[in-house]
Amino acid sequence: MQRMMNLPSYVDGVPNLCGSEQRIAEAVNRQEHVFPPDGGIDWPNVKSAYAIALHMHQPLIPAPDQDLSHAPIISNLQYMMDHPNEGDNHNASVFHQCYKRMGEFIPQLVAEGKQGLSNAEFRVGGPQPRVMLDYSGTLLHGLHQMGLSDVFDNLRTITCEPRYRRCVEWLGSAWGHPVAPSTPVPDYRLHVRAWQHFFAALFGWEALSRVKGFSPAEMALPNHPDVFYEFVRTLKDCGYRWVIVQEHTVERVEDGGPLGYKHQPHRLIARNSRGEMLTITAIIKTQGSDTKLIGQMQPYYEALGLSRVGLAGKSIPSLVSQISDGENGGVMMNEFPPKYLAVMRESSGTPTPPVNVTEYLEYLDSLGLREEDFPAIEPIMQHRIWQRFQAGAGPAALAGVIEQLTKEDARFHVEGGSWTNNISWVRNYRDVLEPMAAASALFHETVARRGVSPSDPRYRNALYHLLTSQTSCYRYWGQGLWSERGRELCRRTMEILQRDLGAPAHS
Repeated sequence: MQRMMNLPSYVDGVPNLCGSEQRIAEAVNRQEHVFPPDGGIDWPNVKSAYAIALHMHQPLIPAPDQDLSHAPIISNLQYMMDHPNEGDNHNASVFHQCYKRMGEFIPQLVAEGKQGLSNAEFRVGGPQPRVMLDYSGTLLHGLHQMGLSDVFDNLRTITCEPRYRRCVEWLGSAWGHPVAPSTPVPDYRLHVRAWQHFFAALFGWEALSRVKGFSPAEMALPNHPDVFYEFVRTLKDCGYRWVIVQEHTVERVEDGGPLGYKHQPHRLIARNSRGEMLTITAIIKTQGSDTKLIGQMQPYYEALGLSRVGLAGKSIPSLVSQISDGENGGVMMNEFPPKYLAVMRESSGTPTPPVNVTEYLEYLDSLGLREEDFPAIEPIMQHRIWQRFQAGAGPAALAGVIEQLTKEDARFHVEGGSWTNNISWVRNYRDVLEPMAAASALFHETVARRGVSPSDPRYRNALYHLLTSQTSCYRYWGQGLWSERGRELCRRTMEILQRDLGAPAHS
């Protein structure tokens, strides 16, 4: 791709989250394949494969040991390090190691398999490691703010150096780790673009151009048709080819039933109330105890029992996909490192190798398969909506159908699905969602009315606070301190809009 000037990571002390939208679009919309076809995988002889992704996140918080309304915004990891005797804060140093350790494991394994002809080649039969990485923007900013350059040195090594980058696939994320179904629709697009800006600033344009998969925070998938359509439109407009989804958050299009064979790509269909339709490739994460599954490398052992399957007249390898927190819990902290190294050595070059999802999809491309060949799925409960809704009837008619279905069945909802069925990201969170909606409305009203450009420092500062206020942690941990933090960040956002951009005061 044409060389472009690097983005600064920070502008006026604020993370670089906006202002280069055209350059970002040019980078992410590159159409050619991003993984080399000679990546060391003997695809015709692969019967099954497995892909693992590590999700990493820390929220930003007003420093808890200071007055809430004036406390600086710091990483939760910083607070853990400063207060090691509280709760499980003693794990902070281990978390720090987890954030950088793939930058040690990948070079170690590649060194064992180098052929000696060049830094980019592998010895036949040697380890050919693979991993997908998903880091929230708030984590990356927090690590940078803390001066943990060792993390970025390691991550840049495996992301940017040709000898390693075939092993690593970054997944796109929403910068502030928001819950997609209940985040204001225009804000979610801002989160996605903000993450791309910050990633490009940290790792470069070429690295950004290779980010083709998307990982929603909390595995939260909208199921309200209009919200889901805009979610998919955002991903496609931002250059993403595929999204990873939780098994129980989707259903078959034809009958609303559970998925059949899960270990293949699916075509995720988005239809809205106006009759418009979009599709995106979906990779299915099956249910299970996430950290234990990846910590003990169970995707590999599951894949060992699978074979190639037929799809649109072609034979393709089955694919087992899993994502989990990359740092939380004793299994990930302690058992994952030796198990990962052992399984990479054992499975590389076999009929059940580790792969990354985009290189798997690019192999299917080489077979002549296209997205329209994949089984069709949609978000949960949409089948019931489409049975009653007249296509293209509009938002008001859709609202009527949803209201009717909700009255008939208390289990019906359009709150979306996530990694857990036990948590609603909407119910009982009015005291967080209402300030969030008010801050969002004031932001968009103000920047539109005054014609403020995303390259304006005042816009960037307000955006940083808006996106930070929408982090899922302000709901996940329940009422109390965490909700107070979320409300405080919303208050700061509105104060900044009023002070810097002349927004009207709101009570």
